[in-house]
Amino acid sequence: MPLITTFYAGLLGLLALSLAWLVVTNRRRAQVGLGSGGDAALERAIRVHGNFTEYAPLVLILLGLAELSGAPVWLLHASGAVFVAARVAHALGLSARSGISRGRFFGTLATWLVLLVLAVTDVWLGVAALAAA
Repeated sequence: MPLITTFYAGLLGLLALSLAWLVVTNRRRAQVGLGSGGDAALERAIRVHGNFTEYAPLVLILLGLAELSGAPVWLLHASGAVFVAARVAHALGLSARSGISRGRFFGTLATWLVLLVLAVTDVWLGVAALAAA
């Protein structure tokens, strides 16, 4: 059972819920049921949540497959921890302003780095498993 992935999936689930809550509270404030209604704060909250949901599932799949394929525990924890921190930094940065921010920049950079590391790890482990079969 992929226990390390389970842990990070739980943390990311809590983050997803908090980002969804921000969308709901902004919808109530702006009295908008669908879309953003032209409200800048609501539009930002929608994009913060949307951006999170665009990356989190793929990273969790890659993390889980790496764990099931025998990736080193340190690599799994490093990837999970960096990804959680990256998504928090990105959410805080984009929530603060629509333009460039440190949180948004470093959150995106770290997200892409984790995605790259896990993708290469999974390819490597897949090739090794195929060669051994």
